[in-house]
Amino acid sequence: MKARLVPVYFPNRDDGFDQQVDHLRRLLADTADILDPAPLGAPIHSADAVVFPQVLGDAYRMVDAIRAIDVPILFITSEFGTTSMWDWEIGSYLRGEGIATFAPYTLDQARSLCRALSVKRTLKSTKFLAYQDNTGEGFQPSIFKRFYWWEHEAVQRLFDRFGIRILYKSFREMGAEAQAIPDAEAEAVWEAWQSRLNIAHMPRKSLLSALKVYVQMKRELDADLTIGGIGINCLNESHFSDTTPCLAWNMLYEERGLIWGCEADIIAMLTEYLLNKSLDAPIMMTNLYPFLMGQAALKHERIAAFPAVESEPENHILVAHCGYLGVLPQSFATMWELRPKVLAIVDDNATAIDARLPEGPITLAKVHADFKTMTVAEGELTGYAQFPGSDCLNGGVIRVHDGDRLMHALASHHYILAAGHRLHEIQMIADVFSLHVEAI
Repeated sequence: MKARLVPVYFPNRDDGFDQQVDHLRRLLADTADILDPAPLGAPIHSADAVVFPQVLGDAYRMVDAIRAIDVPILFITSEFGTTSMWDWEIGSYLRGEGIATFAPYTLDQARSLCRALSVKRTLKSTKFLAYQDNTGEGFQPSIFKRFYWWEHEAVQRLFDRFGIRILYKSFREMGAEAQAIPDAEAEAVWEAWQSRLNIAHMPRKSLLSALKVYVQMKRELDADLTIGGIGINCLNESHFSDTTPCLAWNMLYEERGLIWGCEADIIAMLTEYLLNKSLDAPIMMTNLYPFLMGQAALKHERIAAFPAVESEPENHILVAHCGYLGVLPQSFATMWELRPKVLAIVDDNATAIDARLPEGPITLAKVHADFKTMTVAEGELTGYAQFPGSDCLNGGVIRVHDGDRLMHALASHHYILAAGHRLHEIQMIADVFSLHVEAI
């Protein structure tokens, strides 16, 4: 889907306006449909935003007409797909009048804004499918009964703020249906995918079980094209399946860009969806184990001590989920392999993904329970740490700017990692979704 933009012109439209509209159609061809131009003051219909390809001094005298525009306003006035420096003064004046505008200063920002505008529109017709039955009643109830993302209030807030609906289905039934799929059907999928997957040492039964979950979820997606993400209560209710969905998550993202939700975390899914679809950025979900948490974190991962770092251990975090870094699509990874399960909580036949994001700049982000705030922290993925015999066989080590401040601002133990430093990009698209960014 593309953003629908209406170019708006001031009185006395000239050739410069039309030339810039042509530039926009060329530069934003992959992310926006440029609709027929309209004069300032005309009704705007069926558009995600208006774009001013040309900004003139008329803006000072037509503030009321600009204020009456009820969709986002973009200033993209240079032939390079950015705002022009000559427009800063008018932008500042309008802000002083309480009128917000988007003024991208790179072409990538302009394209991200267009993607975000399209995402905002399509969210209203998007569903997240969640497979779960009796949340919190399975394994480790003392942990799982604490999670807000399963509350009815969270589901309602997600709908009220973004229009996303949650479709609940039984994990017990899905697990049984997947296991009933004939081996031959799973083997046919393997035949088609084996050259694309690094699965060298998996038992045949484990591989086929993982592929059957992919087949079953693909059937659900084919039957309802409005599903944009699937989550499964895959740990707490793991007794409903003889495997884990990790391989299926990878395959469905690579195949159709499906967003996944470990433990049916719909808030993590929302964050992933917004960042991945708007920024076109590599993302994943994992658990945070700040060094400041000490034994409370170490005990959960069954490790004796955090990995050694050169300095400032208080500003470091171990990140891991289900034995490794977490579910990471192959196209985002520098290393990727499917391995046997690690956690005792899942079936012995289950699998897990051992994969790595590129070392270097990284961004941590998650939407809060109010669905109005997103905490964002930039850091550095400095390397990886292995703890044989533990629940962290290959975790990442991240250095952040201020570990104590981050501890006070965290939204959850689940966080989204996005490759690269993305704070400024996130701040820009967050305004599209009326999200406040708390930068750490």
